Amino acid sequence: MFEYQAHDNLLADRVVLVTGAGDGIGKAAALSFARYGATVILLGRTTKKLEAVYDEIEQKGYPQPAIYPMNLEGASPKDYDDLALRIDQEFGQLDGLLHNAGSLGTLTSISQYNIDTWHQVMQVNVNAAFMMTQALLPLLRKSSDASVIFTSSSVGRKGRAHWGAYAVSKFATEGLMQVLADEEEEISHIRFNSVNPGATRTAMRAQAYPAEDQAKLAGPEDIMNVYLYLMGPDSQSVNGQAFNAQ
Repeated sequence: MFEYQAHDNLLADRVVLVTGAGDGIGKAAALSFARYGATVILLGRTTKKLEAVYDEIEQKGYPQPAIYPMNLEGASPKDYDDLALRIDQEFGQLDGLLHNAGSLGTLTSISQYNIDTWHQVMQVNVNAAFMMTQALLPLLRKSSDASVIFTSSSVGRKGRAHWGAYAVSKFATEGLMQVLADEEEEISHIRFNSVNPGATRTAMRAQAYPAEDQAKLAGPEDIMNVYLYLMGPDSQSVNGQAFNAQ
């Protein structure tokens, strides 16, 4: 596991947006960021799940979060502009962004890959992250210490047979992170890094490995150290790097 010990007020006074915040790693990250003082904007497609996370944050006495339902598969550039406008109006700042939402697609050979599924995976995993980041850049640039974390995968660092669009989308994610890191390094205080969560007990992992014993895997809450490190001020000088949570 990534070794790091966060101090209690690590993310105090920060506003952080988490995509795919309804369950799995996104939910764990939202709760963890809130625990350490962040005002978290919960973005996802299922309002009921977001409401459950919202309630849990409230019950624990953490800063009041916000909910922003959005389906990344069908979102347009205007939807992302509207998101940026709402955040600016409601909070006047954005200090962190965790791109966690993702689509697995199907595990099959490229020769057999369904073209519509390919487009769907690319839309959620790559195009949405590009459009959202582009729309939020002006807000992030206003922060004195902003962090953007992209969720990667081991198959986005070395291709593997039958991982198809998912693997290719994660290679693109790494590329997007690196380009942004290089572009913004001299002109803003935003840092861009990626995290490969590793084998973690999530619904997507179960879909990819149905025969695996989920009980033997790390839970999403067990891998939060790297996310806290990258979202907080201790990683101020870290930019354009690829991390492993485990």
